[in-house]
Amino acid sequence: MDKLARYESFVNEKLKVDLQQVLDRRDAIYDEISEYAKLRESMKTIQGQECITSMVDLGSNFYAQAKIPDTQYIYVSIGYGFHAQMTIPEANAFIDRKQEHLQKKADKLTQESAKIKAHIKIVLEAMSEILRLQSGEE
Repeated sequence: MDKLARYESFVNEKLKVDLQQVLDRRDAIYDEISEYAKLRESMKTIQGQECITSMVDLGSNFYAQAKIPDTQYIYVSIGYGFHAQMTIPEANAFIDRKQEHLQKKADKLTQESAKIKAHIKIVLEAMSEILRLQSGEE
């Protein structure tokens, strides 16, 4: 029974925690990919327009109306709190590369989660085998 308790503890305290962390990181990457897709759609809306009016989030979901006189350039978050001024075609090219990079990271995390799930399954099968052997001895 001591082995069963150790296996169960390993599954619950190590493997399941690791799996949840990997899945959370992958979900955060998918959220970031979604944000870049929203940016691409927003760029389609403003492309070719001289002046637009928009609601801008000032923080803490506090919005103000803003007039954007020149839509030739936009500022794109490039990571680590930095933003770069880009034209619409430059931003589209950046978004393509960024989404491809993020998708590769998400795919690696998906593979990692599959490995952890396989480890969980192996440990649970081992526990089941130990229970069968113990019940056969009794």
